[in-house]
Order: sequence, then structure tokens, then C-alpha cells
Amino acid sequence: MRHQLLLLFTCFISLTATAQQTVVTGAVEDAQTREPLGFCNISVLNTTIGTMTDEKGRFKLSLAPDYANARLVVSFLGYQNDTLPLKAGKTQYQVNLKPSAGKLNEVVVTGTMKEMSRLESPVPVEVYTPGFFRKNPTPSLFEAVGLVNGVRPQLNCNVCNTGDIHINGMEGAYTMILIDGMPIVSSLSTVYGLNGIPNSLVERLEVVKGPAGALYGSEAMGGIINVITKSPLKAPRVSVDVFGTSWREYNTDASVKFKVGEATSLLGVNYFRYQNPEDKNEDGFTDVTLQQRISLFNKWDFARAENRQASMAVRYVYEDRWGGQMGWTRQHRGGQELYGESIYTKRWEVLGLYQLPVREKVMAQVSFNGHHQNSFYGSTPFHANQRVAFGQLYWDKQLGLRHSLLAGAALRYTHYDDNTPATATGNASIPQNQPMVTPLPGVFVQDEWTLTEKHKLLLGYRYDYDRRHGHIQSPRVAYKWAPDPKHTLRASFGTGYRVVSLFTEDHAALTGAREVVIAEALQPEESINSNLNYVFQVPAQHYLLTLDLTGFYSRFSNKIIGDFDTDPQKIIYDNLRGHAVSRGATLNLELSFYNPLKLMAGVTYLKVYQKEADAEGQLQKTVQLHAPEWAGNFLASYTFHRNYTVDLTGTWSGPMRLPVVPHDFRPEYSPWFSLVNVQVTKKVGRTWDLYGGVKNLLNFVPQNPILRSFDPFDRTADDPVTNPHGYTFDPSYNYAPLQGTRVFLGVRYTLL
Repeated sequence: MRHQLLLLFTCFISLTATAQQTVVTGAVEDAQTREPLGFCNISVLNTTIGTMTDEKGRFKLSLAPDYANARLVVSFLGYQNDTLPLKAGKTQYQVNLKPSAGKLNEVVVTGTMKEMSRLESPVPVEVYTPGFFRKNPTPSLFEAVGLVNGVRPQLNCNVCNTGDIHINGMEGAYTMILIDGMPIVSSLSTVYGLNGIPNSLVERLEVVKGPAGALYGSEAMGGIINVITKSPLKAPRVSVDVFGTSWREYNTDASVKFKVGEATSLLGVNYFRYQNPEDKNEDGFTDVTLQQRISLFNKWDFARAENRQASMAVRYVYEDRWGGQMGWTRQHRGGQELYGESIYTKRWEVLGLYQLPVREKVMAQVSFNGHHQNSFYGSTPFHANQRVAFGQLYWDKQLGLRHSLLAGAALRYTHYDDNTPATATGNASIPQNQPMVTPLPGVFVQDEWTLTEKHKLLLGYRYDYDRRHGHIQSPRVAYKWAPDPKHTLRASFGTGYRVVSLFTEDHAALTGAREVVIAEALQPEESINSNLNYVFQVPAQHYLLTLDLTGFYSRFSNKIIGDFDTDPQKIIYDNLRGHAVSRGATLNLELSFYNPLKLMAGVTYLKVYQKEADAEGQLQKTVQLHAPEWAGNFLASYTFHRNYTVDLTGTWSGPMRLPVVPHDFRPEYSPWFSLVNVQVTKKVGRTWDLYGGVKNLLNFVPQNPILRSFDPFDRTADDPVTNPHGYTFDPSYNYAPLQGTRVFLGVRYTLL
């Protein structure tokens, strides 16, 4: 009986103590961005008591009555640990973790095709989050990437405002755009595909400068931009972002998250509208292309046993854009009364990722996309269809403590058809159309070898087979040395290639009057690349300084060039009889005070040119178009009391060579110029942001961008009296947007 009473008394004391436990709650945020940090470790010092924050950065912990003597330790990868003394009577805590190495501990996948800390990656990868792009709101990624040092969105036409993205001065055809690691934006869709990717879908952008053919194959000669879309598991429940400008541009981004059984879905929509013709430079043409664009996006993540991955996403984009002479209407489309460039674009994409249910980590990736374009350039039609299927299977295996192996096989199938001479066969009187069908299978292997704690070696090799060009091999080697946490040195060497692809959109090639001539059996473009990267970081008590310096050298051979000058009745394609070079250096500096100041600046020095043999065999040097020798970016951000933040952002550019014609009165080189923006943001609670500012604060606008804008159909071009130099209509002279200063206002709502 005595033992039973003792047991009962013990149980009563235990229950009483449990009932007296106090529940401590709190939230963990990034000290700089104020974004919640999910899945942080929370533990009580010198005990086994602990928990983790949820995806919204919140935690709950039950503590004994004497918790006031305890100390709470909060830790998260890439951040300095924080220790909080718990106070009696206080049950709610706000924790702001400071980054331990800036952005260097962010998880990246592009450099090695596997998730790892950016600091540990042997390949230098630059990471940009939506918080970076929100400092200068834009309606699409094409405009947003202009803030990235060494990356330049280049408009190629002042009428339709189409363009591409240059990395380190190389043309857009050499930039590979990936979405979630899959090459679904390429060839025809490179011109228009980026405009249909809304910023609201982006979790981060990863940029690799220089060839990466060993892992990603053709077209990755100049660099890679990998668009990582948001995971439904980590996305806010509701997100809405709406802004407009004084030019009457309006953009809306909205997304909602929901669950269906074991699956979580993110549904997003983006709508952009600009229907206000402006001709402020008085050349008779619209300064900015009028657009209506809608993009729908739906991504699903599926819960599976043993945390295996499975996701699927679909996206549809429709865009209607036109630019041209003021007064142009739909009735003028394809006619010769008023000149206009009208483009209807329809695009769909399906992406899937599936981890096989086997013991090893084997991943399968698939994507399908279709791109249809119906357009007129004046009276010249351009109709094109492109379909791309991509499949990839790879095995990710850790071999012991030193070797991390990646091996896989990929197949990309491209079907392209248009109405231009590029896909025509037969003679001029009986033209026949021959769509281009390009299967491109390949295999790759990579070994990340940890030599010691401070030394890491990456060896890679890819083999592809093209039925036109045969066997294509791409080796790669990279080395990383980190003598201490403050210093990291990376060196890499590799090759790149690009299979023959003539269906790039060149306005001069759209006229059916030109005969396409293949001067020789075209060979794939090839390159060799080397770069040296040094990162220096100083984390201090009140600030974090990061210096990132990269020197690079790329040499290109067999470059394919369309010759439109030798014979005005022909387009002559052949390989460059010489070589092309892209060399230079980039420097990024970032100084972050944990509160409230952040400064960032970048500078790029470039020498991009090609040398080709003339009739006498002498090599003649030609500077690359739209590749300024000096360029850079800058950002300054300051957060005041009461949650006001001021952001000053901008880019600057030195002189760049422009496409002039013989006896052109326009300068061959652009002037020095800068595009500066300022924004003020007011945070209201945890769900609302009100923002506004001024774009192009200095009101810089290029001069004389369109040649003979008064005669777009060249009706009087042959008149030797009024046109002694034989000028023809040409809208390709461009080096900056034609929009001057404009005000913008917006509101952002986020429900976590």
C-alpha cells in the first residue's frame, strides 16, 4: 500500500510539473531582408530540449518552470548562431540571424547540377533572389537581369523591342536559359520567351559565366542563367504585387497556394498591359512597343515516402505586341500604308521532376514546350513553330568521403519550321518547305573530388552526337582552394560548343527575296574557356564585406556568321575564317551593415572581338557589337525608422560599337551613360508593402535610333538626289531604352 501511495504521489508531482510548463513561441528572420527562415534549429543550451521552425520561420517550445535561467540557441546554415537569455514572464521572442558569409552559403545547383552550398561549389555561381529585383520593380525577367553585373539585356530592334541577353559581351545566342535546370528557352523562344517569365514565379536566379557544355551541352557557350521557380511548399499562401507607371504601364502578379491530398500546388498569373503610344523623340514611331501579355503558371509538389522528390509544372504565355508608325492599327497589319511590326506569340511548357523509387538517388527530368509565332514586319510575314522535348536521367552517388559522382544521359529533340528561306528547299519558282528536326543525345559524367578539407577538384566530361556533325566532346576541370574561411580561390578550364542553328530571327533574313546560301559544310561552333575567381569575405560584428573578382578568357572558333553585304540578293552562311575572343574581368563588392545600410557595386572590363582573314590572308580585327569595354552596376539601400526603405539602383555603360551603315551620320560608338532609379518602400505590418519611385532619374534617351524613319518601305531610297548615300530603313541602332523619366507606384501583399 505504501508503494502504491508513493507511486501515486510521484505521478501527481509529474503531472503538476507538466501542467506548469510554459510554452515559448517566436519567429526567426534574416537580419538583412527580414524574410522568415524556415527549418532553423532551436535548442536549449546544455540540454536535449529543442525544436525547429516551420516553413514560415515560427517555433513553439515547452519549457520547465525555471526556464528563466535557460539560454536559447538558434542556428541555421549560412548564419551566425544567436544565443538568447530567456526572461521570466516573457513567452514571445523575435530572432534576427546575421549571415555568416553573405550569400556564399546559399544553396546552388547550376554549377554542378546538385544541391550544395555556394561557398563549397568549385564552380563560381552568382545568386540573385526576388528581394534583389524588388529594389527596382520590372514586369519581366528580361528587364530585371539588367541589374546583374556582366549581364546585359540588349534590345535588337527599336520598333518591336525584341532582344536577347548578353553575358560578358557575348551575343544572346550563346546564353543558355534554363528553367529548373531544363533547357526549354532556346533558339526562337530566346527572343520572346524571357518576357513571359514573371518575377513572382522566381525563387532565385543562378548565373554561371563562361561555357558549361560538360553538363548542359549545346548553346551554353557564353554562360547560363538558371531560373529556379518557387516550391509550393515554401511559397506564401497568397501573394499579390501590382504596380503602374506614369507611362500607363500596368503589371499584376498574383499567386495562391493550396493543398490537394498529399500534394501542394502553387497557382500564379501575371498580366502586363501597355497600350499608350508615345513618340517623345518625334521620329513618327512609337518609342516603346505596345504589349498585352498574360502568363499562367501552376506547379505541384508531391509528398512521397523517404522524402523522395516529385514535382510537375505547366506554364502558358500569350503575348500581343506591336510597334511602328503612329496611327498604325490592326487594319494596317501586313500592309504597306503604315509600317508596323506586329507579333502574336503563344507558348506552352510542361516540366517534370521525379526521383526513382530505388535505393540510389536517381533523378529523371522531362520537359516539353511549344512556341508559335505569327508576325509581320511591315508587309513581310514571319510565321514559325518550334517544339522541343527534353529528357534527362542522372545518378547522384557519394563514393566514400572524398568522391561525389554524377553520371547521366540526356536527349533533346527540336522540331523547327518557318516560312523563311532558312527552311526552304527547291528552286525559287517551286519553293518547298523542309522543317528542321534535330535530335541531340548525350551522356555526361562528373566527379567532385575532395582532396583535403581545403582543396577540391572537379572533373567532368560530356559526349554528344549530332547526325550532321558527328561526335562532340566537352571536357571540364575546376579547382577550389579555401585556405581559411575568409579566402577562396577557384580556377576552371573547359570547352563549349554550339551546333549549327540558322533559325535565329534576323530582320534582314525575313524577306523571301534573298536566297540562302550555305557556302560550305558548316561545322559546330567551338570554344575554350578559362577563368580565375577570388572571393574575400570579412564578417564582423556590425558589417559584412564581400569581394568577388573574376578574370576570364574565351576563344571561339568556327563561329557562324550570316553575310548580308556581299550580295544583296543572298544570305551567305559560313564559318568564321579566324577566331573570336572574349576576355576581361568582373569585380563585385558588397558591404552590408546588418541594420540599416547595404551597399553594392560592380564593374566589368571587356575586350570582345573577332579576327578574320581578308582576301590577302591577313587577319582583320573587328570589335563585337553591343559590347562596351567598361560597364557596371550599383545599389545603395537604407532602412529608416518606422519601416521606410530607400533603394538607389542603377547601371552605367561606356562606349559600345553600334551597327552603322556606310557613310552613316550617326556615331559608331555610343556615349557614356547611366540609368538610375530610386524607390521608397513602406512596410505596413507583416503583410503589406507600399512602394513608389522614379525610373531613369537622369532622363537619358538615345539619339537618332531609327534610320530613315520617314520612309520605312524604302519607296524613295533609290533617289540619288534625296538619298545620295543609299540609306535604307534601319531600326537596329540601339544601345539603351527609349523611355525617359517615369514615376511608378505599387502595392504588395504577402500572406505567409
